[in-house]
Amino acid sequence: MASRVRHLTFDCSDAYGLGQFWAAVLDGSLADDDAPGDPEALVTAPGSALLFLAVPEGKAVKNRLHVDLQPQDRTRDEEVARVLALGATLVADHRRPDGTGWVTLADPEGNEFCVERSAAERVQHP
Repeated sequence: MASRVRHLTFDCSDAYGLGQFWAAVLDGSLADDDAPGDPEALVTAPGSALLFLAVPEGKAVKNRLHVDLQPQDRTRDEEVARVLALGATLVADHRRPDGTGWVTLADPEGNEFCVERSAAERVQHP
């Protein structure tokens, strides 16, 4: 049997704080034993698990791997607005006039991720 990805791991300065951000983005939850100041925090959400590990060095270059989000119950644009309100920042806007495209955001520690169109939007504009 092949291996499975158990979780994606992010190096960060504040594991609990970044975990709270991603738990809100994914409508997930932090592990019951996670607390502010802990060196690691685990976020679980339907279909995904993210592990945040506190490290002494800061982010220095562009991510070699990033997360692509697909909204489940809202449009891409509604999801971008929601995630920006949670504390993300806009990195690049690749939306096109025909409704296709994506938006690149960064989490509070600068890790880039993209918000793509929802499945419903992909049916409307393949």
